[in-house]
Amino acid sequence: MYRTIAKLQRVIPRATLFKVGFNLSPMYRRSTGRVRYVSPDLRTVRIEIPLSWRNANYVGTMFGGSMLSATDPVLMVQLINILGSDYVVWDQSVEMRFRRPAKGRLFSTFEYGEEELEEIRASVRETGEMELVKSIELRDRSGELIASGSKVLYVADKEFRRQKVREKNS
Repeated sequence: MYRTIAKLQRVIPRATLFKVGFNLSPMYRRSTGRVRYVSPDLRTVRIEIPLSWRNANYVGTMFGGSMLSATDPVLMVQLINILGSDYVVWDQSVEMRFRRPAKGRLFSTFEYGEEELEEIRASVRETGEMELVKSIELRDRSGELIASGSKVLYVADKEFRRQKVREKNS
């Protein structure tokens, strides 16, 4: 379904499609997160997670699972769309540390810089695959750090990955 929607890039700007696609996706809507901004080149994405009855825990603060699920898919889908179809990008792991109770809206920004993207492409050209570690921060309206963590992404040349899978299954 998502690949079919991606074909609309011919008539709808990629950033708009990314934002609307995330916000309408059933799996993302259940996280209670909302994509609020996507740069035209997709290198910057900002999300917001409002505290509501749908994600409040027993003590009235934001459920940690909601924070994690709202941040989880963004970096992977963002990088898939930036790098294009010659690459495979998979989530490998995530680690989150909850520093303070979330008593209101939370915000996070996900960014890929040009230098970082060139390093990814160069590493994959050289070795065929790599692991990329990205930081995650969730802050409240005043900028106070509520949760932080890291996400590990697997990035590979698509043909390298196919060959690796074939060899493993032989």
